[in-house]
Amino acid sequence: MPNSNHSKDAKDRYFMMLAIEQAKRGLYTTRPNPAVGCVIVQADEVVGQGFHPKAGQPHAEVFALKDAGTRAMGATAYVTLEPCSHTGRTPPCARALIESGIKRVVIAGLDPNPQVGGRGVKLLEEAGIAVTVGVLTAQAEALNKGFLKAMRSQMPYVRLKIATSLDGRTAMASGESKWITGTAAREDVQRLRAQSGAIITGSETVIVDNPQLNVRSNQLGVAPEQVPPPKIVILDRRVRLKHDLQSDYQLCRRSDTLYWREENLIELLKSLVRDYQCYDVLVEAGASVAGSFLQQQLVDELIVYQAPCLLGTQARPMVAISPLSLAQQLRFDIHCHEQLGADLKLTLYPL
Repeated sequence: MPNSNHSKDAKDRYFMMLAIEQAKRGLYTTRPNPAVGCVIVQADEVVGQGFHPKAGQPHAEVFALKDAGTRAMGATAYVTLEPCSHTGRTPPCARALIESGIKRVVIAGLDPNPQVGGRGVKLLEEAGIAVTVGVLTAQAEALNKGFLKAMRSQMPYVRLKIATSLDGRTAMASGESKWITGTAAREDVQRLRAQSGAIITGSETVIVDNPQLNVRSNQLGVAPEQVPPPKIVILDRRVRLKHDLQSDYQLCRRSDTLYWREENLIELLKSLVRDYQCYDVLVEAGASVAGSFLQQQLVDELIVYQAPCLLGTQARPMVAISPLSLAQQLRFDIHCHEQLGADLKLTLYPL
């Protein structure tokens, strides 16, 4: 006879994957809230689905229940993150699920937010609803690395992005760097920015490149104006820059730009979580800043866009580090690699 538990597990994984696909729809717009998806299933048929589009708006469960209507009665809800149990800017989703007549809730993973932390599951179980936790947890958590890390450790998830030549150079000696990589790689960087609560750069990069560091792509699935603009942070220990509406530097014309003039990068990262609710941080800077983050082991993910060109020994290096022996080298695990146009994208995790 067929294994009924195996069949049930396969169904749970299938419908949870549909919920994850729903969650992805809010990936660039929900900050600082996590991206969450929900699917309502009645007799193996999807009768309702929804995602959390933006902080302050209803959560995924509410949209899915509204979509399902009366067909939610006796159905199973698949949710990518534990339903909230507290009243914040919106009512608790666990309560909405209970009132809808849902009989079972399948959850990818628990919410480490101290305001939730298992309370949602407890509320559902006390109401007589069967709860299953742990279906496609890794896939669901991959959508909210920053939120989950910040809730667990009060530190953000830090991505360091570098565009480089084959010989590890990021610009000519003069600072000329536009463009080493092609259009497809630069478009991919727009996706990194769109999912970042803050972008950190250095004063030298501002002075040499005068970047905008904004989200302007029309290929994200949402309009650029729907994406919450990342907070700009300029590391400026030498006090070379300041806010000035008439400044030659675009970032300095922004009144909300944060100038960080202290040495302590850990305190900066804690402050971004504590004071600004920035849980995903992207570092786009020169070799000195990149080297500082790497040497202090503050990088969770290194993303390298490598162009098929050689710039030579006089060009600027990708990171400023000076290990004295192989024992001091910084090593990484290649998580994935892909070709973007003519360029290679490497996503690496520090070992």
